[in-house]
Parts: sequence; structure tokens; C-alpha cells
Amino acid sequence: MAEPAVRGGSDAVRSAAIERRSGDARRPADDRVAHEEPLEIQVGATPLAVVMRTPGHDRELALGFLLTEGIVGSPKEIVSLAHESVDSDPESAGNVVRALLRAGVSIDLEAVRRNLYAGSSCGVCGKTTLERALRSSPPLEDAARFDVAKLYDLPEKLRAAQSAFAETGGLHAAALFDQGGELLVVREDVGRHNAVDKTIGWAAARGLLPLAGHGLLVSGRISFEIVQKALAARIPLVAAVSAPTSLAVRLAAQGRVALVGFLRGRTCNVYGAHERVA
Repeated sequence: MAEPAVRGGSDAVRSAAIERRSGDARRPADDRVAHEEPLEIQVGATPLAVVMRTPGHDRELALGFLLTEGIVGSPKEIVSLAHESVDSDPESAGNVVRALLRAGVSIDLEAVRRNLYAGSSCGVCGKTTLERALRSSPPLEDAARFDVAKLYDLPEKLRAAQSAFAETGGLHAAALFDQGGELLVVREDVGRHNAVDKTIGWAAARGLLPLAGHGLLVSGRISFEIVQKALAARIPLVAAVSAPTSLAVRLAAQGRVALVGFLRGRTCNVYGAHERVA
């Protein structure tokens, strides 16, 4: 069979021609798949990073990325975030977001690139990685507490809001919620880190940072990078239906962040700053 043709739909979903199999039977059909495209984030005219993402909420993604990776210290340092067309190839249209910084704000782009590389390198030990994260985002002084009964209801609320996942089964989600257990925003993406950056970017664009007294809910596991991003946004609790990793637990404990893993039905495991869960 020829490679499936992918046709345009909404930003998050595409239609793909497939051959559906059941036993020995086969028939042509259409399937709905998660849309994935590269996004280049630029500062000025200088490329900084390329992320594979689900198109939609790109400026939120870029803003969240710039903040949670410590590239800028505040949304106020950015004059504008806009899509740029830098290539004659029509498929590249909309796949570049450029940030323009305020006069007097400068960043060491080469140092940023080295840090981004080091953060994903296998040759860096966990202790060094933790120390780097805590230098840029010190332990929280937030006194927030969360009622576990309200946390139990969060996964069902998140799933109900995942419209693109319902169509494709192929997208991660992240949400911000308040201490009353109300979801404030939900973002979906093929990358769990992107979904987190989109939610934090949404909050930053509305002047809500730092996010004291708020929680972050993710649809997959809790990795070190997700806790790092939450700590950068000053979020005191991260919850997930799946497990945290060992380095995520270590950073949460040192950063005074509560991790709520295996949040399923009326049960969960609490790691890190467990006193935050009443």
C-alpha cells in the first residue's frame, strides 16, 4: 500500500488514509491522527531552538519555553512574539515564532544553547542537573495546601477537555488548576513538555506569574523537566495519572514541590513536599 496521504483538518488533527485490518479482512478507511510539525523559536533573527509540536497556541508555547528554560526572566522583557515566514517553502509557513526583546535586554545566546544541550545530555550527572535547576529557580516559600478529595476529580475533568485526544488518541495534555480543583486552562500537544509550556505561556500572557497556589496536571508521567518547568513558574504541586521519575522526585523534594502520582480513582501517591496535600 502507498504511504498514507495526510490531509488538512483542524490545527491539532489531520485525516490519514489507512487500510484497516481485522483478521484476514482488509478495507480502506480514514483515520484521525495528531498533527505534528517543527516550530523554530527565534530571538531577534537568531534561531534558538526547534521543537516538534502540535500547531496551535504557538505564541504561548514560545513564551512558556523562553520563561521555563530561563532564557528570559519575565514576560515584560519581551516586546512581541509573532509568527515569521522565513522560507519560500509553503509547508514552512507558520512554523517560526520570533521574540523581540525590549531595548536594553540582552541574552547570551551561545550560553543558552550550551545549557539547552547540557540539559538533554546523558553525560551530566543528576547532582549537577539538580544544582543548576535550583540556582535558577530556588525552593518555594509558598504555603499552599490542596484537598486530596478535589485532586481525585482532576483526571476526569482533564480527559473531558481533551477534544483532540478523543479524536486521535495521540496527544498529551497539561492543565493549570486552582486550590478549589477548577481547571483554568487545558492545552494539548504531541510533546508533554510543549503542553506544559503552552499552559505556563497562557498564564504568563495574562500576568498570572508567579503561579503561587496553583497546581499543574499532566496526562503522562512526571519527568524532571516537567518539575523544573513547574518550579520555574513557581507552581507548588504537580499531579499526574502516571508515575514520576527518580530525578523528578529529588528535585521536588529539594524545591518544596508536591508530586501527586498515580492519581487514579480515589487513590494516589504523594512525593516530595507531601505536606501540601491535606
